[in-house]
Amino acid sequence: MRGATYFSKFWILAIVLLTVGCDQVSKELTRTEVKPSAYIPIIGEHFILTNVENTGAMLGFGQNFPPIVKRLFLQGLSFLVLLVLLYRILSKPNLNFLMLIAFALVVGGGMGNLIDRIAHGSVTDFFLIKFGFLRTGIFNIADVAVTTGVLILIFLIVKRKEIAF
Repeated sequence: MRGATYFSKFWILAIVLLTVGCDQVSKELTRTEVKPSAYIPIIGEHFILTNVENTGAMLGFGQNFPPIVKRLFLQGLSFLVLLVLLYRILSKPNLNFLMLIAFALVVGGGMGNLIDRIAHGSVTDFFLIKFGFLRTGIFNIADVAVTTGVLILIFLIVKRKEIAF
């Protein structure tokens, strides 16, 4: 198996490391500079900065699971899935560049949140967007990366690009 070219590997690793770095720096700044549960309007009442620790998964799912279940699923399973996904994108020859970016964003975002779960026992979330009755959950840079990667993959599927993985 020839695997991804050196150029592709460089971009995969660069995107993953940049995503993890931006995510971890933003979370550390939030933990040190923003009081827990603060409500700081950035753009009117539409874009809010806060500081919430999420001990579950997306939107708090699993927050009340026993600690061993959280460790197994939110840390162990996440780690395994991220390793397999990273291995696959590094070993897959001739990946579409947009697909490469999408998978690298998913891996980088997943790693960013996994680092928080392992180091802090929770994930630091700090962004909230509100427009009228529309309101997001509280999220972070890693969540943006994962969501962006998944949306790119959906776009590629809709455009009927082959994503045999």
